[in-house]
Amino acid sequence: MLGALQTDFSDWLTCESDDAAARFAPDAQAGLAVYQNNYRAALMACLEESFPRTAQWLGAADFHASAARAIDAAPPDSWSLDHYAATFPRSVAGQWPGNAVAGDLATLELALSEAFVGPDAVPMDADALGRIDWDRATLRAVPTARLLTLQTNAPAIWSALVSDADDPMPEPKAQPAIILIWRQEHVACFRSLDPEEAEIVALLIDGVRFAEIWKRLVLAHGEGPGIQTAGQWLGRWIADGLLHQRARG
Repeated sequence: MLGALQTDFSDWLTCESDDAAARFAPDAQAGLAVYQNNYRAALMACLEESFPRTAQWLGAADFHASAARAIDAAPPDSWSLDHYAATFPRSVAGQWPGNAVAGDLATLELALSEAFVGPDAVPMDADALGRIDWDRATLRAVPTARLLTLQTNAPAIWSALVSDADDPMPEPKAQPAIILIWRQEHVACFRSLDPEEAEIVALLIDGVRFAEIWKRLVLAHGEGPGIQTAGQWLGRWIADGLLHQRARG
């Protein structure tokens, strides 16, 4: 009996099922409406908080309509709303096939919010460089690091929305843009990577020997330029807080 009651209540909240509502007493109908309103308002507030720049880009009316369709299509599957936003970028992309920036903005915002609450790690600092055996050292990115592939100039539009600057014209990329996401101290960060650095950063996320990075760059550019590029990248990764302190070697 209790299980059937819970199922009917869930069907009413998520699907507004008249059949489910009819199985409750008449004097419960007003309360059901209150619960449903609170349920939808909580999910809408979750999406608004998680995707403020996507909402700016679409406009309030279109964003709310998109969020309502997403809520109807994907009710929460957990007691917590911590991960409820995870399916929204895919929903936005599907709802706005002619506005690819919207889906990319939502994807970027979700990745930044996940980096912000991701695992802590002590980043490598410049003082560690002299204590590392670079012939044997294995480098690893901090655990919040990840790569995104976007089809538009959504990162530039995100930055313009944050700074209240004029939005760049939306434009598709001839080649997908590869975006590095990570957290530096208490700030979620991103930057675009060229394909060569992206390939190496993908290895860093799993852990890679520095000798392998050096070898790849020397083969691609020659000994002098390859070593110079490896040094430049290493310096930037350390300055960005991208490398985990616990390099082995």
